[in-house]
Amino acid sequence: MSEPTRRYLAVIAAIDAANADDPRTLDVAGVTRPYEVVYSQRMSSRLETMYPGASELLLIAARGQHIRRFDIARARFPQGREGYNDWRRACRDHHAKLLEGIMAAQGYDRGQIEHVAGLVKKERLKKDKESQALENVVDVVFLEHYFDEFFGRYSHYDDAKLIDIIGKTLRKMSPKGHRAALGLDLPPRTRDLVLAAVEREAAVLARLAEVAID
Repeated sequence: MSEPTRRYLAVIAAIDAANADDPRTLDVAGVTRPYEVVYSQRMSSRLETMYPGASELLLIAARGQHIRRFDIARARFPQGREGYNDWRRACRDHHAKLLEGIMAAQGYDRGQIEHVAGLVKKERLKKDKESQALENVVDVVFLEHYFDEFFGRYSHYDDAKLIDIIGKTLRKMSPKGHRAALGLDLPPRTRDLVLAAVEREAAVLARLAEVAID
């Protein structure tokens, strides 16, 4: 993006202010910070690294794609895959609604607001370049910063289960995302699992690469 606009900076500030209420925290370089503030800033940083020419709307979507996720507890939904998917849909609708209010207050038009909402809701994954870019960034940030947290929460999973989960993540990504993921400085065990998933999914990923849009 070229020189940031005033309204864009106001939107980013509003997203950060909304996420600052997160009761969860992370220790980053010895400083305790709200969990979602850290996550959103990591998203922005990774997006700017992978897609330095990202549009203003994509930058907003990346910064706000988990805005106030802490408002909707996973425990409110049943255990299992169906409950998880229902929770994710509820979260995406919540994020889109909050971003709509923030963007409208800064004068963004309906088309721009709806585009950001579509990105956050992942409505056109593998059909829209910006949607694919956002998914790539989401997955790279997960592997870089949150896979160990996930692994700790599900330490009862065996390697086959973890490889299956990573394989499904790889399918959502494009070759650009795969290259970024494989370029990460990951812990040895995490890297071994990622490489095993890449090997297992090689044929599927090759077919997907033929129609990738990035």
